[in-house]
Formats: sequence, C-alpha cells, structure tokens
Amino acid sequence: MLKADDRIFQNLYGEQSANLSASQKRGDWSTTKDIIANGRDWIINEIKISGLRGRGGAGFSTGMKWSFIPKDTSPYPVYLVINADESEPGTCKDRDILRNEPHKLIEGALIAGAAIGAHTGYIYIRGEYYNESIILEKAIVEAYNNGLLGKNAAKTGWDFDLYIHRGAGAYICGEESALLESLEGKKGMPRLKPPFPANIGLYGCPTIINNVETIAVVPTILRRGAAWFTGIGRPNNTGTKVFCISGHVNTPCNVEEAMGIPLRELIEKHAGGVRGGWDNLKAIIPGGSSVPMLPRDICDTVLMDFDSLRAEGSGLGTAGVIVMDKSTDIIRAIARLSKFYMHESCGQCSPCREGTGWMWRMMERLSRGDGTFDDIDLLLDVTKQVEGHTICALGDAAAWPIQGLIRHFRRDIEERIRGHA
Repeated sequence: MLKADDRIFQNLYGEQSANLSASQKRGDWSTTKDIIANGRDWIINEIKISGLRGRGGAGFSTGMKWSFIPKDTSPYPVYLVINADESEPGTCKDRDILRNEPHKLIEGALIAGAAIGAHTGYIYIRGEYYNESIILEKAIVEAYNNGLLGKNAAKTGWDFDLYIHRGAGAYICGEESALLESLEGKKGMPRLKPPFPANIGLYGCPTIINNVETIAVVPTILRRGAAWFTGIGRPNNTGTKVFCISGHVNTPCNVEEAMGIPLRELIEKHAGGVRGGWDNLKAIIPGGSSVPMLPRDICDTVLMDFDSLRAEGSGLGTAGVIVMDKSTDIIRAIARLSKFYMHESCGQCSPCREGTGWMWRMMERLSRGDGTFDDIDLLLDVTKQVEGHTICALGDAAAWPIQGLIRHFRRDIEERIRGHA
C-alpha cells in the first residue's frame, strides 16, 4: 500500500477546504518560483526521469510529449490545453481533483506552461461538471487576486493566463484533436495525424494537451524530486495513480495508490471487496469501459499498471475499475456499452460510423440468444475490421469490449444461443 506521506492528493475526499489558503497549508504553491527558475530544459528532463506517463488513458511519456514542442516557434504562440472532459464510463477521478484540489491543477498548469513556452492555457471541462467548473473558476480568480496567475505569475517572471472552456457533453471531445476543434468553436470531430498538435494544434499553433491528473501531479514531482516518484510503483510504471472503483463492490471509491498494486488487493483493501466475496466475481473491466474485460482467474494475480494489463490483453486506460459479480448478464452489459459507442461516434469514418451500429445490433441479437455460433466469429471479424482503421481510437474503444467478451466468455454466448434454440 502507498504510504500516507507519499500521497499527492491529500484532499481527494474533500475533508478540508479547496481554497487557496488551505491548499498552501498542504504544500501547494510553496516553491513554484524556484522550480520555474531552474529553466525549461530542467523541468522537462525531471519529468522524463520521473517516468510520468499520461494519466488520461494512452500512457505516453509526459516529458517526451513536452519535448516535442519546437525550440523556436516564432511567430506563433504556444498553447497548453488541459483535458478535463472525462467522459469515459466508469471514470470520475478528475472530478474529485477539480472539486477538492483545484490549486494543484492551476499550479501544474503554470509550471507546464513555463516548460513548453506557453503564456496561455485552456481547461476544457466537461459540460456536466457544472459545480466543478464553478469551484475551478473561484480557484482561478483566487490565483489571479494573489498574483499567482497573470503578469509575472507567482513572481516567476513568466506571464501566464488560464481560461475555462465548458464542453457540451460529447464523448468524442475527449479525443485530443476533437477537443481542439470544439475549443475553436467547430464541431468536435477528430483531425487526421500528422500533423500532431505539438506542431500544429490550437489555432494552427504548437499545442500540448494533457489530462487533469497528469498536470496536477507535476508540482509535487518537481518539489520532491524525480527519484522520489520513481521509487513508487514498478519500472516504466512509476508513481501514484488515482483509481476509480465502481460496480459490485461493498464500498465504491476513488483512491490514490501506487502503480502496480495487485488488482485484488486494490479492491479488497479500499473498496470493501467484491459483493458476496471474491469467489462471486465474474469479471472486471480494469481501465474504463473501452478496455477489454478480464475474467476472475486473471484478476487474482494481475497488477494494475500499463504494462502488466497490456500483457493480459487489456489496458490500464483511465484506471476506471468496473467490477461485475456473477449476477451480471455479461453479454447484456457489453451490448449496452456497444450502444454507447454507437451513439457517441462522430460518424466521420466509415468503419466506425457503420461498424459501431452493426456491432451493437449483433450484440443485441446475441444477448437474446437469437443467433448462431457462426455469428460469434463474424462479430469478432468485424471488430478487427473496425479496430485500427479509424482516425481516432473510438473505433478501437467500441471493438475492444466485444473482443474481451468473446475471448473470455465465448462459452456464455454459446450457452445463450443453445438455450434460445
């Protein structure tokens, strides 16, 4: 288990105030000037050494991503964009950070802005997070009033302005290039890559896009040192992570833990265990609804980090852990996810536009048992035709839950077909 002193988010549960004075007592804004005084190269190198990987789902090296910004961007400005859209089913970690630790995010935005050469940052927040946007707006006003944002922010010599932009509830706007389109006032549809945002992003200018949790942990890493962060977790999977545990557990929760914690330990120590006991477990989706589920025998031993879950044919994603006990109609559950992804497809790519609807209709048939054994193989083949053939990863997100179902629970589908016959 993670030591209490190593927890970055000391107010994750809102037991204390989220205002500036309370945040400063918890250590926020304490050495911001000294950190930025070390220079851009030092900040980026420390983040690289720390091994911090993006906490929004992809798990790409944060320091490496920052280094993609060209050294000379003139005459174009550089922008920092923070993705607070958080629309992945089963995920609500950023919501608690925005609600209870907003100054960690604001300080992280200033440091990240100085590191990449950005004087302007935008927080793109999910439209349904109305209360969180109000709290965040108050925190930004506090920061301005105390000289922590704006001209000579926090007396660092760096000018930095931060703005909030509320989205309108589209799942696809969680994809970074669709987010940029929405931020520019256009329909949220993913862009072709290359060019990547680090070269041509917001308003055609160099842009870095990071998740809320990724930016919020940066100040603590730089204050305590990269070596401290690498001492937590496992090689290439370092540091802490906020896990969201929901579904058939006794005490659903968000909890900050060390990367690489065993999945069973995570659930039993923090979520009160599976409803009816561990033997009543059917399956777990370990990283938000878009990653393949895992059956109980794998859940017994798997570790919660990027590489361990990838080795088992799944992924850490956003660390939204969805627990399903034996009362779950596993086929019906995946059919419901298929409907969600069909609804949220922007329709730009034919495989996704046509394939997500076809996969949902087939899943509905199989959930009723109204199909044949050949339909299972046909469905699997179609998921392969969708996966990897779209501009963004929504096609993959629609395909992977179905692939996980067929990989681990094909017998359940076959029994449903036999029972119907």
